[in-house]
Amino acid sequence: MNIETYRDFCVSKEGVTEHFPFDKDTLVFKVGGKMFALTSLKNWEEGTQSLNLKCDPEYAIALRSEFASIEPGYHMNKKHWNTIRIYKGEVPVKRIQDLINHSYDLVVKSLTKKQRDAL
Repeated sequence: MNIETYRDFCVSKEGVTEHFPFDKDTLVFKVGGKMFALTSLKNWEEGTQSLNLKCDPEYAIALRSEFASIEPGYHMNKKHWNTIRIYKGEVPVKRIQDLINHSYDLVVKSLTKKQRDAL
């Protein structure tokens, strides 16, 4: 997966917007004003690509035990976020896409009915 594929996959989802709320490096994808995915552009340029994705807490633990390259979310709530070290090549692209979908779906479910209807 490259940065363009990642970006295109995220923005293809209903109601998704992209932002740089923290700095010029951290690309954040939101739905309904809430983050579901973020990454450092500098890390992509340096070849140490990683993603932070929201995750169900029990599923997060299972993923961390299945893949050494999935860790508690860097600079995030470790219970609800995972960091996926893409550059290690351990997690298949299809699985990464599934995890992006999972993150997006968790955030959409947390939105109010009014917010979901506005998507």
